[in-house]
Amino acid sequence: MSPPSDHRPVLRVVRPDPPAGAQTAHTTRSAPPRLLDDLRQAIRSRHYSPRTEQAYCLWVRRFIYFHELRHPRDMAEPEINDFLTHLATVDKVSASTQTQALSALLFLYRHVLGRRVGELGDVVRARPSRRVPVVLTPDEVRAVLAHLDGEPRLLAALMYGAGLRLSECLRLRIKDVDFDRHEITVRAGKGQKDRRTVLPRSLECPLQEQLARAKWVHRRDLADGWGVAPLPDALERKYPGASKDWRWQWLFPQARRWRNERTGEQGRHHIHPSIVQRAVKEAVARAGIAKPAGCHTLRHSFATHLLESGYDIRTIQELLGHASVSTTMIYTHVLNAGGYGVRSPVDGL
Repeated sequence: MSPPSDHRPVLRVVRPDPPAGAQTAHTTRSAPPRLLDDLRQAIRSRHYSPRTEQAYCLWVRRFIYFHELRHPRDMAEPEINDFLTHLATVDKVSASTQTQALSALLFLYRHVLGRRVGELGDVVRARPSRRVPVVLTPDEVRAVLAHLDGEPRLLAALMYGAGLRLSECLRLRIKDVDFDRHEITVRAGKGQKDRRTVLPRSLECPLQEQLARAKWVHRRDLADGWGVAPLPDALERKYPGASKDWRWQWLFPQARRWRNERTGEQGRHHIHPSIVQRAVKEAVARAGIAKPAGCHTLRHSFATHLLESGYDIRTIQELLGHASVSTTMIYTHVLNAGGYGVRSPVDGL
């Protein structure tokens, strides 16, 4: 097949070969292969989280495919408008999802293509929704934990007992747990913010046992010539050798080391989130709970139960790491279950 007439390289995407003689849209209009690489570099240089990087790359890719592989440099506000409107009217995405797609495109144009996006015109915006979070009762939490064991049980107990997100639990390092002060430090949580939260007294003994297991794994890795944990940002250059320091190791290391097939280098990451998510889902089902509960439900339950116990909203906001108290206020809507505690008139018949 002859190269495109404009001689621009095609997007490096694995696609099935078209039938002989068939014409495809991407033979004449295509995106440069380094666009997503440049996007990733721009995101990482600004210290955005890996999940944000993954989401932004996904939306930019979807934007390109929506417009039949035209390069974003050849598109502007009308094409962005069409894409966002399609998400709201055809794909029926939520308002937050549409906003995330817009943020990804604004980032692409400003920080990668060096252009500012102007007025988008009449974008059909997705209808915002305000849903009450799913919350488990203390008895239901107890039932879920009873159907868990090992590391998934300890992680689930931390999500409920300290209000942690699953990702925050998995990224805990040895130095982040302070038994003397009975607190846990969350590093670079949502919004790249650090915060402190409570370390449940009932979990201190299981956490000490987990520390002992993690230390045994680390010593074995060191004996095998490895024992390196990835460090955030440029700390590896600032503190050479810190990646082998015990304090920087994961509190919940994965069972097997990863291996770089090209260099032979080996390392150990933390437990994969899917292991915990699957275990919690199965525990909810075995406990006979009909609610659509998962890992994040435990965090919702933490906040709601603290409110029910009389703790003030500002304290709970700090523990959860919310930037605005209005985000925390949603938990007030699940208090006084049963119609705000109102006694139905039918109960008096």
